[in-house]
Amino acid sequence: MAKVRQKNAMAPMDDPVELLRELVAHLQQNRTLLREEWARRITEAKLLTAMSKDEIFAEATAIYDNYIEALESGTFEALQAYARNLSERIIPRGVETHEVIGIVLLLRDVLARSLFAKYQSDFTLYNRILDAYEPAANRIANTVAVGFVQERERVIREQQEAIRVLSTPVLQVRERLLILPIIGVIDPQRARQLTEQLLRGIRTNRAKVVVIDITGVPVMDANVANHLVQTVEATRLLGATVIITGLSPEIAQTLVTIGVDLGKMNTVGDLQGGIEEAERLLGYKVVPLGESPHSV
Repeated sequence: MAKVRQKNAMAPMDDPVELLRELVAHLQQNRTLLREEWARRITEAKLLTAMSKDEIFAEATAIYDNYIEALESGTFEALQAYARNLSERIIPRGVETHEVIGIVLLLRDVLARSLFAKYQSDFTLYNRILDAYEPAANRIANTVAVGFVQERERVIREQQEAIRVLSTPVLQVRERLLILPIIGVIDPQRARQLTEQLLRGIRTNRAKVVVIDITGVPVMDANVANHLVQTVEATRLLGATVIITGLSPEIAQTLVTIGVDLGKMNTVGDLQGGIEEAERLLGYKVVPLGESPHSV
């Protein structure tokens, strides 16, 4: 019976939950020492160089506490929220993905060394502790890394969107006349955005003629070419006339391939000619300098 009682007494230490509790207790008891060691190693590894030592220590403290909470509770919502918040604050400062992953791996190393120092006299227990700790640590590292990457991707998408807006400006040349100069490759997303901007510009400026210059567009596939045709039709429905300028032989061939009758499209060779044609449609007359408008 004594042997049976001894075996039952040891049973809790085979339970991963009990092992994690012992681990969490160790990390809480050594919180000050371990977070200071971690912050020091972050600085030595030249990670988070965009931040001061005080800032690094403050973030290390917050991450450490969230780390322990995730280990203790087995839930990762608070850690995910903190990872997103941290990413929002440090990405604008130029912190890279490898730095975030690096500091999480450093924390794992600091904690692993601390566990080894505590349990080196009992490798069996040490291995059980690691078996319970490593799956949770891996998930924590993944949670932080994924949170940072997702936030970085969101920032990149917003930057790309801003670049697209700047790269497709709808310009008012004069009353009722807009110009849309397009430069670069047009993908389906940019084509849709282009149409939305143009139609919005027509409504806002009550435009009657729009000159779309595609001189700076190197290539155009069938899908985008078809979208261009749809843009022209949508513009007509708003009561505006579209003039296409800068049509290359390759793009013209694409339009023919998809069945567009170029005879129904108002095309002019270059932007200057397009503006002159637009002014003619609007009733403007070009008067040489020194000549009275009434003499024309």
